[in-house]
Amino acid sequence: MKIGCPKEIKPQEFRVGMTPNAAREAVSHGHEVIIETNAGAGAGFDNADYVDAGARIVDTAAEVFATADMIVKVKEPQAIERKMLREGQLLFTYLHLAPDPDQTHDLLASGATCIAYETVTDRNGGLPLLAPMSEVAGRLAPQVGAWTLQKANGGRGVLMGGVPGVGPAKVLVIGGGVVGTHAAKIAAGMGADVTVLDRSIPRLRYLDDVFGGTFKNSYASAGNTIELARQADMIIGAVLIPGAAAPKLISRAQLSELKPGAALVDVAIDQGGCFETSKATTHQDPIYEVDGIMHYCVANMPGAVARTSTIALGNATMPFMLALADKGWKQACADDVHLLNGLNVHAGKLTYAAVGEALGLDVVSASQLVQ
Repeated sequence: MKIGCPKEIKPQEFRVGMTPNAAREAVSHGHEVIIETNAGAGAGFDNADYVDAGARIVDTAAEVFATADMIVKVKEPQAIERKMLREGQLLFTYLHLAPDPDQTHDLLASGATCIAYETVTDRNGGLPLLAPMSEVAGRLAPQVGAWTLQKANGGRGVLMGGVPGVGPAKVLVIGGGVVGTHAAKIAAGMGADVTVLDRSIPRLRYLDDVFGGTFKNSYASAGNTIELARQADMIIGAVLIPGAAAPKLISRAQLSELKPGAALVDVAIDQGGCFETSKATTHQDPIYEVDGIMHYCVANMPGAVARTSTIALGNATMPFMLALADKGWKQACADDVHLLNGLNVHAGKLTYAAVGEALGLDVVSASQLVQ
């Protein structure tokens, strides 16, 4: 199979879909790898690294899309990239379709087969291709939130760990999954007073057993959420419903109940955000103010640490990429129900129920397509 990797063109996105190690593995399996020139530069990989791995360098993304049977990326294809997709081509990347009707309709019109990293599952009910970026984003969230809290950036002017005689920042993390757990660990490590909210009692028990002395946890009822939000200097939104739009946890009306200059960090912005006032921002212009509350809503947070993120993502995606290349998408998905769960679009048909529900579109069963 011909596997193509174009350079990411979303603003301030420095990651790349294939590492040289992934390219080397694919070549060793007998596949041809085509890399757009300088695709890996933002993550610290130059063209020579890919050539040494056996890949071929081409000058433009158009050449990659025109040549490759499978396109491997990081972020969802931008409008200009979607126009280059063709019928029968395989796209393997993050998609986040539920809050993005334009992308969804373009992918359906392309006739391509699109497998989304964020809906591939594992035997434990986890999301193995989302997890590494969730870990990175979770660990970044307190760091960028602390920056947002600085007075020069519009925040409350509160130091995360405080100083002797002055209490630390109060941090509320909504969601106790991968993002929330990593965010809470880092925020607590910075000396903040941290509380994690979740609706799963087993998850709260786990957090208490493992991290009981590090941070607190509480049940995420609506009343409890707003009560703790009123006390918080920073609120990290870390709620995920796989493949679906994120629930809105704090309304615009409730912003007036928060501390002036409080920082909202919305890690769920790729799925539409979990605060009503959230809108996607970039690393170039990451924060904005609504009703005196500072919002940090960068849609590709892990892109800020592109080398770490690229290597972590490549480690996770490589086995699935090789299965798709070795077997073809249909056989690979027939052999692995967890990879089949990643199928979102095929030949003009939407195959992921949560996306159909979010966008009001008809859905066909993915399992029917591999029989």
